[in-house]
Amino acid sequence: MEKVILVGVSLKTDTYDSSSLDELKRLAHTAGGEVARVYRVRVNAFNAATLIGAGKMQEIAEEVRLTETQTVIFDDEISPAQQKNLEKVIPAKVIDRTRLILDIFAQRARTQEGKLQVELAQLKYLLPRLGGQGTALMQQKGGIGLRGPGETKLEYDKRRLRLRISKLEKEIEQVKKERGLRRERRGQIPLPQIAVVGYTNAGKSTLLNALTRQNAVYADDKLFATLDPTTRRVRMPAGGEMLFTDTVGFIQKLPHSLVSSFRATLEETTFADVILHVQDASSPARPRQADTVRRIITELGAQQTPVIDVFNKTDLLSPARRALLQAQNPAAALISAGQGLGLTSLLEKVEEAAARKWKLRRLSLRPDQLGLLGKIYEKAIVTGRQEKPSGALELTLMATDGNYNSLLKRLKLH
Repeated sequence: MEKVILVGVSLKTDTYDSSSLDELKRLAHTAGGEVARVYRVRVNAFNAATLIGAGKMQEIAEEVRLTETQTVIFDDEISPAQQKNLEKVIPAKVIDRTRLILDIFAQRARTQEGKLQVELAQLKYLLPRLGGQGTALMQQKGGIGLRGPGETKLEYDKRRLRLRISKLEKEIEQVKKERGLRRERRGQIPLPQIAVVGYTNAGKSTLLNALTRQNAVYADDKLFATLDPTTRRVRMPAGGEMLFTDTVGFIQKLPHSLVSSFRATLEETTFADVILHVQDASSPARPRQADTVRRIITELGAQQTPVIDVFNKTDLLSPARRALLQAQNPAAALISAGQGLGLTSLLEKVEEAAARKWKLRRLSLRPDQLGLLGKIYEKAIVTGRQEKPSGALELTLMATDGNYNSLLKRLKLH
């Protein structure tokens, strides 16, 4: 494993919050790093050139030599100039949280779409930093006799990157169109769409596996174990099925470039009939994590969609803490996806929320209208059927207003 040193920098006037550095530890571990030491640096003001002071830089440099550390990771994003200046003093690679997350995403991407999105985010991150990559890309110096080939090479590399970025953006746009077509096809299937969102490692993939009773999604106790969205049918307690989509996990200080790159994936949330906000009930950082997810849901424009708070991993709580959590959040579902606890109650809440749009209805078909059964199954979720002695058929179904009105017109015309 690669040895790393973590550095968190904050102003002395700000309230210190250790949760971000704790999360950085987990990110480093997920990327395959072994944390040699963690520095919590408090400064009067951020240094524009190096973020931290010269004394602390020297201290970190000495620790790098003593521990034979290969990489120093800063919790906040550092500018290309800051990175270059830090590496002049610290004899190790210097990266920031954004670069670390990009590396993890590169490891985790499985589908072609995921790989394209990760590469686009990486190149957008790399482009402004290209000038600080050492003497092989040294910038042109002024003065007679000092104009070397470095600037030509640098500009060539930048142009290559811009062309690649442009090509990736076009490819992702095409993938987005294909995803839109798939979404339209799913929309023609009379099944409510349920988006499973939440902070990374809250247990979204484990929940989807538990609901489908199969290993539909790769799940692991690591941050960003899955990146690519997966949609599966789930049998509901009242009958019929709904489509559940697992989405990429959110995280504190999620790089803007990644939010932009993965917007096509995250858009699954905006088309959902119900959003399940899965939260790790055992995490002391749960309230802050929940705020991060709610903010991104709002940024995506999905704040009007019904949201069910799902508190996962409640088997790790004492009975008293579980009771208090439920009392404070009476509408929430308390579950343990790993233990299979509370899932039926959760699905009943989903049915109730989906019923705002997919309303419970009844239809009575005369014997001469039975030929329309196939069309009814295309437009609605049939949850029950009862044959009458007269040959008529009584159906119980869930359908949107639009689909139900369309069916009524067909029945009247028939």
